[in-house]
Amino acid sequence: MTSAPDVLCIGESMALFVPAEPGPPDEVRKWVRTIGGAESNVACHLPALGFASAWVSAVGDDPFGRALVREIAAAGVDVSAVMVDPTRPTGLYIKESGAHGSPVRYYRKGSAASGMDAGLLGKLDLDGIRVIHLSGITPALSDGCLDLVRALLERPRGDTLVSFDVNFRPALWTGRDPSVLAGLAARADIVLAGDDEAERVWGTGDPERLRVALPGPKTLVVKHGERGVTLVDGDETPLFAPALRVDVVEPVGAGDAFAAGFLAATLRGDDPATRLRRGHLQAAATLLTHDDVGTPLPEAVIETLLGADAAAWASAKLTDKGLVSV
Repeated sequence: MTSAPDVLCIGESMALFVPAEPGPPDEVRKWVRTIGGAESNVACHLPALGFASAWVSAVGDDPFGRALVREIAAAGVDVSAVMVDPTRPTGLYIKESGAHGSPVRYYRKGSAASGMDAGLLGKLDLDGIRVIHLSGITPALSDGCLDLVRALLERPRGDTLVSFDVNFRPALWTGRDPSVLAGLAARADIVLAGDDEAERVWGTGDPERLRVALPGPKTLVVKHGERGVTLVDGDETPLFAPALRVDVVEPVGAGDAFAAGFLAATLRGDDPATRLRRGHLQAAATLLTHDDVGTPLPEAVIETLLGADAAAWASAKLTDKGLVSV
């Protein structure tokens, strides 16, 4: 990396194909190629939020690898430490877009990123980085990737925070032990998890019970889908923030957007309620698009909603026409 970013995101990104015409996927003939990956999604949001980010991964020496590195860099992300593997391909996945869910099919076995291991640490200068962002996807890819994540969590970190988004993907854990996620999350400073994911990993999606099961990380963020998010920060009383109402175009990527908004607000030193609202606002921008990284909401809309009282927040709705009150 050319200089220390505020946030370093490490994990696989892939070529992403979405339908360019209506109809069941077996009948669709036209597809749009874009890119996607949990960690790179977070990295791509951050420059627009005022923070320098870097993304580290491995890609194949192929057109998809070159495309995704170029497009992630175009979002203002430092990609100078991305490795090019001459023997393994860039992974890809297919997404069927829909407002109520988007089935995804992965073609990533044997990908370049799955070849990463703890040796990567020796090639990175981590001094000055304020947050290292990881997810539970990476340790599911291979034993080497698991070793890499463990090494990052076990190294002395000084003032650097480690953020860990559980991102439990059942298909990736076939033949592997997902209970390792609990041990990895226990070593992080910030843990983000859906309540359904937490139920699978810790046996509870209740924020207070999760705090008992996961006492180590200072900050727990428990996502309840379209209902909202609960923040458990240290020994403070859990704080629930309802989600905004949004005319959802497609939901994939909203969790990564929330993580980026929340991390940016954390780095700014915002109060807990503002950290959650900024996460919701960033997620809303992605929910309004088919893309994994949406265009940020207009600053006037953000300021209006950040300053809204509980009633005004509850009555607000974001649509393709903008902010309306219902």
